[in-house]
Amino acid sequence: MSAPDGWTNRELAGGRLLVATPSLTEATFARTVVLLLHAGGDDGALGVVLNRPSDVDVERVLPGWDVAAPPPATVFEGGPVQPQAAICLAELRPGVDDHDGLAPLPSAAPGSRYATVDLDREPAEVVPAVARLRVFAGYAGWSPGQLESEVEEGAWWVLDALPDDAYRSAPGDLWRAVLRRQGPPLAFATTLPEDPSHN
Repeated sequence: MSAPDGWTNRELAGGRLLVATPSLTEATFARTVVLLLHAGGDDGALGVVLNRPSDVDVERVLPGWDVAAPPPATVFEGGPVQPQAAICLAELRPGVDDHDGLAPLPSAAPGSRYATVDLDREPAEVVPAVARLRVFAGYAGWSPGQLESEVEEGAWWVLDALPDDAYRSAPGDLWRAVLRRQGPPLAFATTLPEDPSHN
């Protein structure tokens, strides 16, 4: 399904969403929503998949951090790169702009206050400064120019994020929810079957 130029030409930037188009059928990324943490320059792009919760509780692998994790308080499958590494994304509490153990992220998402968390710190030192957090195992990464090419080929729509996207209580519905709020024609993609051969 094609989309107007406004979606395919939107600037890739931290805080924006990559939403898999129906043409992206590879199991790793089919119907995923990725929050970009970094994009552009010589470093390529990096993000985390927001709608793949695992069955592993945060409390089991990172005791103490789960108190700030909204339901489901599980580790999310952030992407295929370094799946044994953990990335923690947090929303800063109002009034908190800087805090030891938190690295605020530049963001294109209006109203968002994202930061990455140093999980080597004691939870009691950092948790009071965050409103909520998600822990991701692994991440999605692209070499310089690779993501731009995938967007041009129609694998991803680049869309604006809302602050709640990373913390939904029903992350499995995120792909449809993001597309529906765009209105036509992107909203029509939510009616397509997951297996294109059934269309």
